[in-house]
Amino acid sequence: MSAPDLSNLDSLVEEAMAQWQIPGLAIAVVQGDEVIKLQAYGTRDIESRLPATIDTQFMICSLTKSFTAAGLGLLVDEGRLDWSTRIQDILPNFQLYDAIASTNLTVHDLLTHQSGLPRHDRIWSPPGERSRAEILEAIRYLQPSKGFREVNQYCNLGYVVAGAVAEQISGQSWEAFTAERLLRPLGFKSFSFSTDELVASNDHALPHPRHADRVYRGRLWPMHAAPAGGINTSVSDMAKWLDFLLSQGTVNGSQLLTRTVVQQMMTSQIYFEECGFSEIGTLHYGLGLRCEHYRGDRTVSHTGSLPGWSSMMSMMPEHGIGVVVLTNFDPCPVRDLLIYSVFDRLRSREPLNWLETFRTRQRKALDEEERDRRNRETLHANWTGPARPLKCYVGEYEHPAYGAFSMFESIGVLSWRWRGLTGILLSRDGKTFELKEDGDPRFGPPLQVTFQFNADGIVDSLSSPLEPAVADIIFQRRSPPTSRRLGNRHCNDARQPKPGRSR
Repeated sequence: MSAPDLSNLDSLVEEAMAQWQIPGLAIAVVQGDEVIKLQAYGTRDIESRLPATIDTQFMICSLTKSFTAAGLGLLVDEGRLDWSTRIQDILPNFQLYDAIASTNLTVHDLLTHQSGLPRHDRIWSPPGERSRAEILEAIRYLQPSKGFREVNQYCNLGYVVAGAVAEQISGQSWEAFTAERLLRPLGFKSFSFSTDELVASNDHALPHPRHADRVYRGRLWPMHAAPAGGINTSVSDMAKWLDFLLSQGTVNGSQLLTRTVVQQMMTSQIYFEECGFSEIGTLHYGLGLRCEHYRGDRTVSHTGSLPGWSSMMSMMPEHGIGVVVLTNFDPCPVRDLLIYSVFDRLRSREPLNWLETFRTRQRKALDEEERDRRNRETLHANWTGPARPLKCYVGEYEHPAYGAFSMFESIGVLSWRWRGLTGILLSRDGKTFELKEDGDPRFGPPLQVTFQFNADGIVDSLSSPLEPAVADIIFQRRSPPTSRRLGNRHCNDARQPKPGRSR
């Protein structure tokens, strides 16, 4: 492959970065046994303006899943595990909400997202410290949205369990096991497994979310579900990962992972979803990798996203082509359009104008965001005050998996605290409140809670749609107060709502 085949890629990268206001981006292109493109663009951080390099560590987010699957594949090769091994045979105390799923869940079910659980990401994604052991304990209280093995439902928690399986069998932490058995043998030089380690490195990017038309350096949120998305590494190291997978598990001529396991990772196991582009069509899921097609060629890929980060890798195994794009910006369709554009060039096809395709989508999305913003402003104008005095809502509200909401009054304002997040409550209709976060928000759109009153008019619980695929999550109030304890003005005495917001 000669260099001129990608001679106009730099201009496409620069135009796309300008269109989406991307601070930093790094790309690697592998063909055969050669890295034919390895380059970084822009800055690691819009405040320091330090340049991104091919050794800059980015959070690769869910690209981590392929490493977790490959790590279990090493144990399969050694005969210490099988894809059909039941999780309770490895982790006897592990339980799901559904007893049948608890008993029969296998490693294969975890890696192909067939537990019946939807995402339930918010049991780990707030910043409050939560160990993986605590996450494993919490899973038993999470309601499934589908039957066991009924469909594929993308669920990061399954990979947290997969990481625990690797730990139990290897006797090492998932991080130590992954580094010792995969990353170091592959020659990775710039990697880490936590936000603390990331910022301690000499060359690291920082995240940049977008709000309306503003791109800003965001908060570096911790990643508690590390086996699902916690690896930080560079594009030069990810080029080695592409080469490893394309070479069917070999490193420097030695077989580190058997061809059988690599082929199983890359083989469709279950239907995933429809892509929305005719050039790609139906998506399936393998083991830690997506299986699809691009313009008739079989491709294997995965994407990764967290606030301020976006990544993607994709391979054409039959043609020995692999591409990875890492960015410190989110949301970011540029990863997709660059990969598709590289595929077009290396397969000598007439390039499709993916830049304009995604630019059109961007305009539509921005228009929809503006309409939503205006609609929210209209709704806000009609919001009413709380149905009861603020002291009636004050208390601790608990859920065994989602933790505890603290509601407290501060200088005439009803405030909240939940696992490292804080803010105030804005009353919508007297019972339902929007949670306004302090500082840069972790969630968008804003979370909301609805208070429930018992027969005596006392608030005894609150609910929140923290997982859209199941019923609202119920938080029970710890020791609800009685009317007598509240003094002369009882909580079953409704107040006349005042117009406008309650703050």
